[in-house]
Amino acid sequence: MKKIAIHVREDGHKRVIEALEDLYYTISLAGEIYEITVFTPDENLDDLIEKIRSALDLRYNDNMIEVSTPDFVISSLLERAEKKHVEKEEKTPVEKLLDSIRGYAELDLEKLALTSIAGLIALSGLLLDNPVIIIGAMLLSPIIGPIYGFTVYVALGMPRESLRCLGVLAALLLGVFILSAIATFLISTVIPLALTDEIASRLVANPIYTLMAVLLGFAAVLAFNRGTSEVIAGVAIAAAIIPPTVVTGLVLVLEPVSLISSALLVAGQIVGLIAGALVAVTLLKVEPREARDKAIAKRYLIRSVVLIVFLFALLLWLTWLMWR
Repeated sequence: MKKIAIHVREDGHKRVIEALEDLYYTISLAGEIYEITVFTPDENLDDLIEKIRSALDLRYNDNMIEVSTPDFVISSLLERAEKKHVEKEEKTPVEKLLDSIRGYAELDLEKLALTSIAGLIALSGLLLDNPVIIIGAMLLSPIIGPIYGFTVYVALGMPRESLRCLGVLAALLLGVFILSAIATFLISTVIPLALTDEIASRLVANPIYTLMAVLLGFAAVLAFNRGTSEVIAGVAIAAAIIPPTVVTGLVLVLEPVSLISSALLVAGQIVGLIAGALVAVTLLKVEPREARDKAIAKRYLIRSVVLIVFLFALLLWLTWLMWR
């Protein structure tokens, strides 16, 4: 159940009331501003916001829509309304999506520190041949954020923000790569290092890894969109991309001849994750509300899909050649 509080000027409240026809609401007047409160099931939220936005002139600063989730509501009228409610697919409002990804296009010290620490822990797990340590490191990494933000911004026709998300992703992975190479070099000056089974398994460019990344990207974005914690949804993403990136930095020091195959694996994972995430936001019907914005967003989405499909096919082909 969601609570929608609508603040509207006196000269526009009648249009809002017409949009709320057949719905139960309360209304109060404070000066020249009406506050209209309406409750709705989560599944109806997106459609109702669409109706309210069409009736509310948001060019005025006094007009606004506030959505919240009450702990509980006791009302016999709402109980009867819920019994009559017809179940339908829930769709997350685009405003909520934008609010949830707002920080993913910004690179800050916290993201860089968490990803770097996750990379160092994964490096220790790889050198110790301990998969438990490797997976445990993934709980720290915020890698899912830039990927999720990129796909949502692309679906909404916001290329500048989507490119910034890619920049954040590139910076985080570059940091992991450089830090892994430096740490491996420093450790190797004190302790002789060998390629463990966990490292060797990430030196083989197998097309199955890329296909797996598509499924992981799809599942993680779908789960994240449905309200799953970023930490939980991001573990699969981080597990798919952080260890191969660490291995790339590691082999740069220990076995440079394997650098190309390990880098190809990382590239395939990144493209696969983004491809799966784009499929997810497409199926979730993430799009702007205005018709003009929808047309622009569709163009950007088509271009992004064509580019990702090209890169995906190219990497699969290169991976197949090396795997054979």
